[in-house]
Amino acid sequence: MSAAVFTKALSDSRRSLIGWAVGTALVGMVYASTYPSQRQNTESIPRALRESLHVDGTAAGYLQASVFGVIVPLLAMIYGVAMGARGIASDEESGQLDLLLAHPITRTRFALQRFGALVAGAFGIAALVWLAVLAVRDRAELTSVTPVEFLAQCLNLALLAIIFGAFALGVGAAVGRRTVVLVISAVVGVLAYTANTFATQIGADRLAYLSPFHYYIGGEPLKNGFQWGDAAVLVIASAVFVAAGVLRFDNRDVNS
Repeated sequence: MSAAVFTKALSDSRRSLIGWAVGTALVGMVYASTYPSQRQNTESIPRALRESLHVDGTAAGYLQASVFGVIVPLLAMIYGVAMGARGIASDEESGQLDLLLAHPITRTRFALQRFGALVAGAFGIAALVWLAVLAVRDRAELTSVTPVEFLAQCLNLALLAIIFGAFALGVGAAVGRRTVVLVISAVVGVLAYTANTFATQIGADRLAYLSPFHYYIGGEPLKNGFQWGDAAVLVIASAVFVAAGVLRFDNRDVNS
């Protein structure tokens, strides 16, 4: 039983994981390919919004405003929340969790292995996105962004999916209701994105530091490479969310 829950979770979700990975990679590749025809359109974006999103006419600026600023991270966030909600809350709500916990495994190990499967999936999606954008890098005139800088942004993409997955799993472990998890996670996601995007425009720059999106893209990995401090914040926050949820999970009655 050392890693049975982890491997079973990956096996059960393999089709959806492949769909998420391929779909996210294709979306990223298609939108990245439009850079030559769209680079001039960045000038039509309001100046305040350009500044908050660090948008300019360069390849990195375009990718940060479109591919890695809106579309791909939204898909990553949805993946994380969906998998996090399935980690504990879905099985508990369906009445299957009692059967799973009847096996010789502690609740903590069960939750951590489910979270491990989520993490593995997030890195798998990010890896495929990296390969996809590299495949169109030359043709789409994105050579000013190096493969290492793309890798840095894709690492943060994986961590973004993980932190929202950790939050969803933590809430699910605490309350055991999938609907509650999805509603709370959706509200938090919208508030987090809004705080990061519009904090500068409303004169509340410090508000952005409360948003995972700030640590995901605020350091501009597509221009500056790996931002280890930002990555550490996302990792630590993810660990806190999971630990808090598991602590509650260990000390409450499971709904059957």
